[in-house]
Amino acid sequence: MSDTVTREADVARGGQGLARVAVVVRAGAAPLVRLGVPAAGIGAVPEGLTGRLVGVAAGTVLFVTATAVTALAHRSRYAALAAGATRAGRYDLLQDRAVTVRNWRRGHRWLLLLAFVAALGSAFALPVAGGLLLTGVGTGLRLKARWLGRRERALDALLWVRVDWLDRRGGAPAGKAVRELRTTGVGAGDAAPGGARRRATASV
Repeated sequence: MSDTVTREADVARGGQGLARVAVVVRAGAAPLVRLGVPAAGIGAVPEGLTGRLVGVAAGTVLFVTATAVTALAHRSRYAALAAGATRAGRYDLLQDRAVTVRNWRRGHRWLLLLAFVAALGSAFALPVAGGLLLTGVGTGLRLKARWLGRRERALDALLWVRVDWLDRRGGAPAGKAVRELRTTGVGAGDAAPGGARRRATASV
């Protein structure tokens, strides 16, 4: 039925607010790395219960594990949603990248602060490790966004999620509330495939 009669005439001409999936995923990468690196550096000061060498070794393992787990988590869910994505309607509203990032970071600011404090506190038991764990999660989010970017290029379409289907913190773009994704051409919006800021092109 032509995408259910173009989704009931784009919800009676009102449309839906849409946020880029890759931008939501990528939003936490930078703050986690920015908090994780100094936390690891400060965490190298105390000897801790285990000593710095053990802390660094454990932190390296945590970094690699967190990066891999975060990057690979829920890929099948994203792939299934992408495969069933429908075309965005004429009256759907594309949310700016900056707004999506700001909403995610505002929604998660206290969690980020608690994670930073926990990483610092853990240094008295296991130096460096907590900061490297945060950095690994941030790195994994960036890798996941890049993976989504490759899928978008393969589809020759950008993936969007309804804003009202995100969780109350502005995250979880593949959560249980998300029933489908929507697509636009690769030139839509102000973010490139993968969620990075779109580079300005010089006019000829």
